[in-house]
Amino acid sequence: MTLKKLFAFCLLLLCHIVGAQNDSINKLKEVIVSDANLKKYSASQSVQVLNDSVINKNASSLTSLLNFNTVIYFKENGLGMTSGPSFRGTTAAQTAVIWNGININSQFLGQTDFNTIGTRDFNSISVKAGGGSVLYGSSAIGGSIHLNNDLRFKNEFSNQVFFSLGSYNTLSANYRINTSSDKYSLQVNISRNSSDNDFKYPGTKDERNINGEYYNTSMNTTFGYKIDAKNTIKAYSQFYDAERHFSLIVPTETKTKYNDFNTRNLLEWESVLNRFTSKLKLAYIGESYKYFANIDSELFTYGKVETSIIKYDLAFDVNDKIKLNGIVDYNRNKGYGSSIDQAKREVGSASLLLSHLVTEKWDYNASIRQEITDNFGNPFLFSFGTRYQFTDFYRLKFNASKNFRMPTYNDLFWEGSGNPDLRPETSYQAEIGNEFFTRNFSVSLTTYYNSIKDLLRWVPTEGSGGAWAPENTDKVRAYGAEILLEWKPKIGSNNFTVNGTYAYTVSESKQMIKGESVYKQLIYVPYHKLTGSVSYNWKKASSYFQYLYNGDAYTTPFNNPATKVKDYNIGNVGVDYDFGKKNSYKLGVQVLNIWNENYQPVSNRQMPGRNFTIYINLNF
Repeated sequence: MTLKKLFAFCLLLLCHIVGAQNDSINKLKEVIVSDANLKKYSASQSVQVLNDSVINKNASSLTSLLNFNTVIYFKENGLGMTSGPSFRGTTAAQTAVIWNGININSQFLGQTDFNTIGTRDFNSISVKAGGGSVLYGSSAIGGSIHLNNDLRFKNEFSNQVFFSLGSYNTLSANYRINTSSDKYSLQVNISRNSSDNDFKYPGTKDERNINGEYYNTSMNTTFGYKIDAKNTIKAYSQFYDAERHFSLIVPTETKTKYNDFNTRNLLEWESVLNRFTSKLKLAYIGESYKYFANIDSELFTYGKVETSIIKYDLAFDVNDKIKLNGIVDYNRNKGYGSSIDQAKREVGSASLLLSHLVTEKWDYNASIRQEITDNFGNPFLFSFGTRYQFTDFYRLKFNASKNFRMPTYNDLFWEGSGNPDLRPETSYQAEIGNEFFTRNFSVSLTTYYNSIKDLLRWVPTEGSGGAWAPENTDKVRAYGAEILLEWKPKIGSNNFTVNGTYAYTVSESKQMIKGESVYKQLIYVPYHKLTGSVSYNWKKASSYFQYLYNGDAYTTPFNNPATKVKDYNIGNVGVDYDFGKKNSYKLGVQVLNIWNENYQPVSNRQMPGRNFTIYINLNF
């Protein structure tokens, strides 16, 4: 049976099941979340939700938001330049970015550049640690980042305007409109960010960041319409257009630039029929780039991938305690470019998810997924998680899973170097979580172990004069501990919020040195990362302080201590005041890197010293 025929059969079978159920009707909730399965089937893992109030305190890039508020380490090649995460000691290609339930990692690189994601286009951003390939497919090994546009069905009309001006002629603007009733809901976000990015290097007299300017524009539209009490149509659309000039390491280098244009469109039909909930999703994702090796030349290299997705999700509430989900999806990619001949890939999968509330204190979930593709191996994946609440303030969690990452277009088809025989990278992992909580205080401690085999990496080839090629080689083991803390004390009219995170990470690859097998820490994975923030609100005045510590990290596979990037401490402060009465009109100022720290997340990639931002945030 071909891949398309198998998918069609599964879809027809599920549609027949749901079509036979047309009894009583469950009313839709006022708020419809874009990714309901994240909450339903990830309860045994660590999920951190960053809402509007946290998003607005940070710069507009996803890198800045997550760097100061989560355990994720970022390998950032300078302010606004390419940026990739290291989540639980893994690489950027092992972190999945999920847009309203759809995986949007690049089909070229297998990862997302976190400086190409603007944060103010979303209602909330969730960070899920650990494996999630059963739900989200390839790359969800270290963890996943969820960009959510949730719909509210109630009578509402509101506008928000955000504008900031900062050092180095850095501009950021965002306009958001929400209008809704009990029948429809519409959200539109338009964002623009730009900067000359010509900051002076801390500790020098006149050295500056050269060729670092950038701009980006995005528009995000979300629309929902209740056809009747049973059926709701939802549409999500986003485009992103950007140009970046890549900063020079030395002034004599040739100046380069990079253009990218991404589009994402998703249409969903949801039906609620008695104990069944049916969701059909159709998505189209386009990604394209142009790279100019010389900014003064018209010559460029390019690439483009078009992705079509069909996904059907049928949920069945067996009773008040047992829930089942069956999911089938089909992805089709077409890609081509300067160094890749036209190629296509088809991937299908079928998943079965179970959630069972055994008692009021104990629940568990179990999931399986089978991938089917015509390009490489077909992995079978699983996940099992459970929670038990021993007391009113303590809960124990456990999760184990098998996850994977498929080879990318560059890995498989890069002209002269691609390897069509690559196997998917697989990961076996387990974690134990401890949660302590009261009404206004919570802390969680999670320990984990992750074993990765058939690691995908590019290595030099013998007798090739320096050419590189991809292969399945290393074994990697990653283990460590994470702590998340939140405390919200209130004294009269004084409101405080204290947040903190800490990660201890060991991530080692197996290497042969002088005939012996040894493990070495992966490059750009620090053993320690610490973040903290304190927010204070009194009537219409508010202030906050943010702190970030990154430990030193190796930059060579053999862990040469002489080439480490040094550890660094960063502090940010901000204050604002609300001048509005009926509406909110906030005027604020931020001071970033208050200690003027001289630091480089990546070797020879300088970051700015102390800089300033003023902003206005209007809600009416």
